[in-house]
Amino acid sequence: MEIPRPDVGIEKGIYGRFNVSEMILRDHLAADRTALANQTTFLAYIRTALTFFVAGISFIRFFDVSAIEIVGWAFIPASVLTFWLGLFRYRRLRTDLEKLRRT
Repeated sequence: MEIPRPDVGIEKGIYGRFNVSEMILRDHLAADRTALANQTTFLAYIRTALTFFVAGISFIRFFDVSAIEIVGWAFIPASVLTFWLGLFRYRRLRTDLEKLRRT
């Protein structure tokens, strides 16, 4: 197997080592599956962030124990952080896949 030349492949990213001109149908289908898996993973990040947020609001609103309220207040920033982490990872992989398809 021939090693791809760096000037023919994609400039950066996780797919930078692949030579697009040598890709076959199986490789293109694998890229499509990766895009679908990326969307599914992003939806899982959103679901987790919403769960953290709802649990945090529930802990704050419905429990009078201060320790549980503190956990509730910790869940709210955790939900925001989870959402932004998922969005960052989704966009980074989507950008790499778009570079792969353009070349």
